[in-house]
Amino acid sequence: MKVFCGRANPISGALDWVEESEEYDYHQEIARSCYADMLHDRDRNVKYYQGIRAAVARVKARGESVIVLDIGTGTGLLSMMALTAGADFCYAVEVFKPMADAAQRIVERNGFSDKVKIINKHSTGVTVGPDGDMQTRANVLVTELFDTELIGEGALPTYEHAHRNLVQEGCEAVPHRATVYAQLVESELLWSWAQLQPMEVESRRLVPPSGMGRCAGAHSVCDIQLSRVTPDSFTPLGPLCTMFTVDFSKPVSSAPRSYSSRFSASSNGRGQMVLSWWDIHMDPGGTIVCSMAPSWTYPEAQTAPWRDHWMQSVYFLPIEKRVTEGEEVALTVCHDDYSLWYSLQSSSQQDTNTEAPPCRPRCTCQAHLVWTRPRFGELNDHHRTESYVSALRSVLKTDSVCLGVSDGSLLPVFAHILGAKKVFSLEHSKMSKQVIQQVLEASSMTGGVQLLEIRPDQLTSKDLGGEQISVLLGEPYFSTCLLPWHSLFFWYCRTALVGILRPDATILPRAATLHMVVVEFRDLWKIRAPCGTCEGFDIKPMDEMVQRSLDFRESHESEPHHLWEYPCHALTQTRAAMTFDFTRCVPQQPISSQGSLPLIRSGCCHGVALWMEYQLTADIAVSAGLTGPVGEQGVCEWSRHRKQGVYFFRSPWDRLEEGRAAVSYSLTFEPSLGDIKMEFTVEQ
Repeated sequence: MKVFCGRANPISGALDWVEESEEYDYHQEIARSCYADMLHDRDRNVKYYQGIRAAVARVKARGESVIVLDIGTGTGLLSMMALTAGADFCYAVEVFKPMADAAQRIVERNGFSDKVKIINKHSTGVTVGPDGDMQTRANVLVTELFDTELIGEGALPTYEHAHRNLVQEGCEAVPHRATVYAQLVESELLWSWAQLQPMEVESRRLVPPSGMGRCAGAHSVCDIQLSRVTPDSFTPLGPLCTMFTVDFSKPVSSAPRSYSSRFSASSNGRGQMVLSWWDIHMDPGGTIVCSMAPSWTYPEAQTAPWRDHWMQSVYFLPIEKRVTEGEEVALTVCHDDYSLWYSLQSSSQQDTNTEAPPCRPRCTCQAHLVWTRPRFGELNDHHRTESYVSALRSVLKTDSVCLGVSDGSLLPVFAHILGAKKVFSLEHSKMSKQVIQQVLEASSMTGGVQLLEIRPDQLTSKDLGGEQISVLLGEPYFSTCLLPWHSLFFWYCRTALVGILRPDATILPRAATLHMVVVEFRDLWKIRAPCGTCEGFDIKPMDEMVQRSLDFRESHESEPHHLWEYPCHALTQTRAAMTFDFTRCVPQQPISSQGSLPLIRSGCCHGVALWMEYQLTADIAVSAGLTGPVGEQGVCEWSRHRKQGVYFFRSPWDRLEEGRAAVSYSLTFEPSLGDIKMEFTVEQ
């Protein structure tokens, strides 16, 4: 049996329905899961084990049998911890069948199958009674239902149901409670991800539409490794506030709620966003704490635990609000059953405000539906803008007829400002077209760029008023791109447009180069590395399950990551592995490249980082990967705007020494697929 999966086509830019094996989605979900990341999180594991031991001991001290309900059991790790701590029986609930099957194998391998019942259901479907899934209600509730936002995986309704139907009144809960913290800050860096900023181009001021500045923006949380945003990148405008606490040992409500924290502003500034994270206390006394706080909150002598399954959050306020030092303000957090959002008021406003708390933010300007947060940052990058403007300035003439091919790009607007005779822009969606039109209107440039919602292969000279294109522009950026080389869609557009390009047309960028470097990650390797054992328990069946799903594809695939969030250092020189000449059409035959990257630094070889660099003109290039040369110790600084590709080795190669090892590579660009097949091998 076959299934059809929607997938962005690197050649057409359209969403294709591709026939796949019925097991495709199953394997993809397992292969891209974060099970290994969680199990490599020793701080999390140790704190859970300590909390479970304490909870089991408290129940035993009351002279009761210990019946545990483990919701979202995953590998069954927490259930096995409870049994080792002295629990009498565990009901382990896991809705994802492949994981439930793996948990069954794991508990059997560890000798607990007679004391654990794996229930392959959502917890809200679990029944209690003589003929039910559980014989009796549990008196210890153990869960790991949290995400970066704490409640985004449905923790509140799950706890609500469990207390009503599955556990005894006064049960012990691990974790016992969670507390959400927040801090109001101003940050030029972070705000560049939320709003389009005004910019100067050739003494012309390009301004965002007024509606964009009043828009509450995307409602989804911005989850990042906040440890990688240094304290000099933001200004705190108030103290770290305790916003609310949830006691999981008591009945929990998923009904919408709001909480406020009042404080005096600590400095003058613009309240733009809230930095937020949470702690979980594993015991009632709060002596066993697992904190999500970023590393810069820790004393110098301590190191913050690294985790990717739980990060920190940035919540952009609906409208930035100026505050003055000493002013009394109130920060309010609201939540429904799955998400949080924040608002800021002066204390006087809150005192007189009898209205309901603000509704969840939503985008009203459409820009936040067209541009992702990294894309906002890219558009606001003045250094990058200057590179494109300088390149355009060098190729444009007074009689230039330009055509822009990118999604929601400002390059055509720049070309108009720089004096091109005519400028056209192809937009792949009506919404993107409307956003650029709003920018033109706000900057009094209506009519300066003719926006066309036409596919490149359908564009004719008639659509251009009989004009032929002398300058073809692209960033290139397309919303369907996942991996760096998917931007080669620009090359296919250029090829489809050959009939309306002048013979001497300038193509900008003129070429793209795929670069790569072998790296050792400080932490990111944990999301793919096998676990083997965890806190003394054998969990190899999970490793085997993940590996089978990774092997489902014949070729190993790269995956996209924002590497600025994940420190690494280079073990080899960088290498320009493949170049794609945009001044020519896409070739019919594959392009191949083979070679070897000798290690110039000793270390653990975790994988290969890959990125694109665009040659705009002979002397101007823009990188979507490394932002400068690799440092002396191999330190890499990555662009925040685009994701890079990462090819992980099946297992880390440790203790490789410089001069005694190398990584060989074989890359093949398949024009018929618009994708790159790659193989990497470590040689010692």
